[in-house]
Amino acid sequence: MWELYDALIGGIPEDYRVDELVCGYHYTYVRSGDGSGVSAGRPYDQRMPMFNKNLLGAPLREVAACVKSWNLMEAALGAAALNAYYNNPQVARANGVEFSDARRVEDRRYDPFIMSQNAVKGKKVVVVGHFPYLENLLEPVCDFSIIEWDPLEGDYPMPACEYLLPEADYAYLTCTALVDKTLPRLLELTRNAARVCMVGPATPLAPVLFDYGIDELSGFLIKDNAQAFRVAAGAEQVKIFRVGQKVAFKAERQQDHEFCYSYQQDSGFTEDNPSGFL
Repeated sequence: MWELYDALIGGIPEDYRVDELVCGYHYTYVRSGDGSGVSAGRPYDQRMPMFNKNLLGAPLREVAACVKSWNLMEAALGAAALNAYYNNPQVARANGVEFSDARRVEDRRYDPFIMSQNAVKGKKVVVVGHFPYLENLLEPVCDFSIIEWDPLEGDYPMPACEYLLPEADYAYLTCTALVDKTLPRLLELTRNAARVCMVGPATPLAPVLFDYGIDELSGFLIKDNAQAFRVAAGAEQVKIFRVGQKVAFKAERQQDHEFCYSYQQDSGFTEDNPSGFL
């Protein structure tokens, strides 16, 4: 079960170190050199952490191993450390992630739910995680279900994964599944889906994830490390998406049959957060 985690951790070079770290209310932030990453934890289980030492200056790979911790706040720290490497713009570009060098871009071009509206028409779609605006984007065009840890009205609880995901044509999985350790099982349940997408700003842009059944990584690149630090620390009250760019990183097997994208020009989404994924 730990194979996916070990592959992600092992891909980080040994010479990377943790230069900055903050565990904020909404996001955990880690910077290593020019690269930084964020993650959000699930404060359901406060088991003893793996480490009680000062992690500033520690090897990034060692801190990334916290993603295996059953203290889920510490696991979020590990996920942010993974992203400090894989979502470093230089590393991401070398791995084949395409993005603009501009400070800000139009996010809706890379939003997975907006981009797939035509493709999912008439299909069975299951989303693990209640992302904002989902009902407006997907419910009118497909057989649509949301699964959530804390279900809202109309959502299914997490045990419904066992019943709904094996029948899904398209599955969207929250990046927080990496932190709470449900990701390996979710990938087993979606192995018959036509397309599986991991979604959220804490999605590691790691090509090795394609080897485990993910077809697309819908993630986020931080372009302003200083502002990202302030946002995570709560010193600046803006959306995390202000500090970088959403990206869509697809497995090679998907490159030859791209989706037909549908843009909702009159949807009312804001430029700062057109879909609001968390």
